[in-house]
Amino acid sequence: MSDDDAQAQQQAQQLRQEGNALYKERKFEQAREAFEKAWQLYPKDIAVLNNIGAVYFEEGNYDKAIETCEKAVEQGRQLRADYKLVAKALGRIGSAYIRKEDYDNGIKYFNKSLTEHRTPDILAKLKDAERQQAEKARLAYIDPAKAEAAREQGNVAFKAGDFAKSVEHYGEAIKRNPSDPKGYSNRAAALTKLMALPEALKDADKAIEVDPTFVKGYIRRAGVLYAMKEFDKALAAIQLADEKDTTGANAKEISQHLTKIVSALAESRSGETDEQTYARAMRDPEVQAIMADPIFQSILSQAQQDPKSLQQHMASNEGIRKKVEVLVRAGIIKTGYGPR
Repeated sequence: MSDDDAQAQQQAQQLRQEGNALYKERKFEQAREAFEKAWQLYPKDIAVLNNIGAVYFEEGNYDKAIETCEKAVEQGRQLRADYKLVAKALGRIGSAYIRKEDYDNGIKYFNKSLTEHRTPDILAKLKDAERQQAEKARLAYIDPAKAEAAREQGNVAFKAGDFAKSVEHYGEAIKRNPSDPKGYSNRAAALTKLMALPEALKDADKAIEVDPTFVKGYIRRAGVLYAMKEFDKALAAIQLADEKDTTGANAKEISQHLTKIVSALAESRSGETDEQTYARAMRDPEVQAIMADPIFQSILSQAQQDPKSLQQHMASNEGIRKKVEVLVRAGIIKTGYGPR
């Protein structure tokens, strides 16, 4: 290196340091001027171009950031610069495209950056960009009118006994309008017919999650649990359906399910001794947790001496009432069944 080159390099480094300090103070225009002077003095350090690109990025001038960093990549190739600096320029191009909501190009340049040098920062940005891209595509796909049309196609297939095809149509309806609980409920019905019961239960639960007032969701959940022979949980679901059905619009269907579930529950436990009932109930993690609660154990002990005390606790404490209902359905506490 000649003396002139060495002097130019030294002056450029000093300007770069000044630019860095100004950048940290968010004095971007002054920082860019310092970096540009540094590059003019010594156009062999692409870190300076990267810094100019960073300034444009912070200023929100993403097109200029991309242009500058593309120049950094080009110059870096010619100068055989450190691959880490090339990777950094590519990563910044990707970030600029993401700010422009151009996810395709953003993801492309993040991948190019990772090819040059793999860093946790760019990998995290890539994953986040892919997530944003998927979410943008999902939102763009939503169309309630098309969702309803797909659901109607599902209903036609369901009535024709083509449950697999109806699942496809209901799936399309869900994608088109994921905030409508009817799509999940209908698909749960079709999946139940196909005996894909765990998947059907997830759909029934999703329908309830989307709209906790959607009575059909609870009815569907009860039907799936009945098919799974989880009769005590099916009873809980149908009782919830009864509570939610404030208008009585689903009273007949709820009553039919209730009768069927109570009958199956009684039949499954016929001839059970108290010890067998307790052993079966204690296989349920929810029952285990309730029975391990020392406060609830104290309430049960009190109820053995004074049965009316349990009703008092249930009336004054919603949590206690729900725990008692679980034990009633499990058969540990003996009482009658029935809707409200």
